[in-house]
Amino acid sequence: MRVRLALLPLLALALLSGPAGAQQVSGTQAPTAATGSTNPKAIIELFTSQGCASCPPADALLGELAKDPDVLAITLAVDYWDYVGWKDTLAKHGHSVRQRAYAEQRGDRMIYTPQMIIDGQLPAKGSDKSAVLRAVARAKEPHFSLSVPVTLSRKDDQIVIDVGALPKHAPAGLAADIWVCPVIRSHEVSIGRGENAGKTVTYTNVVRGWIRLGPWTGQAATYSVPLDKVRMENEDGVVVMVQTGNPAAPGAILGASRLALD
Repeated sequence: MRVRLALLPLLALALLSGPAGAQQVSGTQAPTAATGSTNPKAIIELFTSQGCASCPPADALLGELAKDPDVLAITLAVDYWDYVGWKDTLAKHGHSVRQRAYAEQRGDRMIYTPQMIIDGQLPAKGSDKSAVLRAVARAKEPHFSLSVPVTLSRKDDQIVIDVGALPKHAPAGLAADIWVCPVIRSHEVSIGRGENAGKTVTYTNVVRGWIRLGPWTGQAATYSVPLDKVRMENEDGVVVMVQTGNPAAPGAILGASRLALD
């Protein structure tokens, strides 16, 4: 489904909508040692809806792509198709706002489902496997590839996040934020009405909220987030990303990682 972006203000607060809203957690700046992080080379955001007949093939494709250790794939369910007969049980309005913000940044001002955004930069039709694979391959090229190492670990009731330094060749004055996204790694939904009535769809790495750790200066840093801040529903994983720009104008994703919580 495709829709032209309306001339509406992009409210940063809406992006942060989660089960209990966004929560900011202060970070402690400290150098970190190299840890051999298994960071992905591409992060894929799938904007999807249970009310969209074109989406189930893209949902299945994301599950397939998520098996690639070089890819971090997440599901962002949107709410703008809820009026067609079925209210998406996973949708967050902030995800609709984020997709609109990407469209504004690109300049085409078009949003649709299913749509995949790779590394915050490269759009592709979510059900077009060849187009998605081309975008992923391009994202893995050295000048696109996620260049900031992010390492996650669990220590008692804390999630420890180590973010490496910005590469020396990166442009000076780059502004970025560190985001923590609680996820449900696999979630099955039986859809009762609407265009997908009678279908059962499995969703992969479903984002349930956004926690902003704060601005990142490009220096190596270590953060600690209480586990109960990312387990507000049935979350069994967490994704962390370093992204340029701001909620109203999201830019390139510089680094990302994931951690299972079970």
